[in-house]
Amino acid sequence: MHYTYRFRLNPTPEQRERLDYHRNTCRQLYNHSLNEFEQIPESAGTLNQRVRRVRDQLTDLKEWWGELNDLYSTVAQAAVMRIEDSIKALSELKQHGYNVGSLNWKAPQDFRSFTYIQSGFEFDSKNGQTVLSLSKLADIPITKHREIPDDVTIKEVTIKKEPTGEWYAFLVVDGKQTPEKPTDPERCVGIDVGILKYTHDTDGTAVESLDLSVERERLERAQRDLSRKEHGSNNWEKQRNVVAKRHADIKRKRQDFLHKLSNYYATEYDLVAVEDLDAKELIEFPGNSRNRTGAAWGTFQQMLEYKCEREGTHFVEVDPRNTTKECASCGVKTDKPLWVREHSCPACGFEADRDANAAWNILSRGLEDIGVVHSESTPVETALPTDTVVSAKRVIETGSPTLKERTASAVSE
Repeated sequence: MHYTYRFRLNPTPEQRERLDYHRNTCRQLYNHSLNEFEQIPESAGTLNQRVRRVRDQLTDLKEWWGELNDLYSTVAQAAVMRIEDSIKALSELKQHGYNVGSLNWKAPQDFRSFTYIQSGFEFDSKNGQTVLSLSKLADIPITKHREIPDDVTIKEVTIKKEPTGEWYAFLVVDGKQTPEKPTDPERCVGIDVGILKYTHDTDGTAVESLDLSVERERLERAQRDLSRKEHGSNNWEKQRNVVAKRHADIKRKRQDFLHKLSNYYATEYDLVAVEDLDAKELIEFPGNSRNRTGAAWGTFQQMLEYKCEREGTHFVEVDPRNTTKECASCGVKTDKPLWVREHSCPACGFEADRDANAAWNILSRGLEDIGVVHSESTPVETALPTDTVVSAKRVIETGSPTLKERTASAVSE
């Protein structure tokens, strides 16, 4: 299984110029290669064969394009092979219902990274600090905030410039062993996601949604200031950088929250069941689209899926239809408007929080999907009259969701 480590680079002003020079050269090579690729008819071979045909022209290109000699060989090759990756990404989006066009030339602001494959990089220690040595480039100081295990192999290193002007190194490693998933999972949880409560699980724990109102206000003020600047001026460029930093603040805080919450569920349980939501369709619903987009349910499920794979935890996506309407105790369907937050079954009398009832249904379907026999404990026995609500702020500040508290009724057997 492949893993990616992300480290902050601290280049000097001279090294920043070198990094930008390499990035721009890769961009020009990509644009040239794309033009050459489009001249090759589809009947000439598969996608991979046509891209490799363009890549094989690199040796001849270097004879009249001197700047290519400043690039490490695998960096130039990766810039060309990026065409194949981009076309495959467009095809995948098209299969998911998105309207996609064709590949276009990349402007300087749209081409932000270049990649070393297999070789041309190594960690070193110089003048008391850790540096990332990149062939034909520089020894760039790096903030190595975590150690990479000795038993893994670094497959490639991607150097990327963020819109804020910061540089990062992404290290893709291979060789980490994935633990086997338990055949008879004991610690199982069903998770219902929402907006008011981001997650509500079958252990009676509810996590509040992340409050980004302060960050959004700062972003709006920065965008208003940017609109008053003359486009292209030095003041405009400075303010554009401020806007980029405000966007980065929101993105980092959201990702930090999602990483820690998904890591908790992946490490604390043997089986995690969630709804197989179509995030694109949910965003297109009229009204409240910003909150649904900001909730990033699709991103949360992606993080949860790969973390479960990493930890050897069963990850099950179930059909989301009627998880809220069905009674978790008897299965009778009851229509409930969105503003009704309590479930009360007219058939069996089972009462619970609306989201807790949905979480029980999600867990029940997840257990059925992998063929696990239901436990003797039922929702009626653990009726969850009150829930443990955890603030999203605690998830951010403490570094772990601290979701191990359960209500007395939730742990009674």
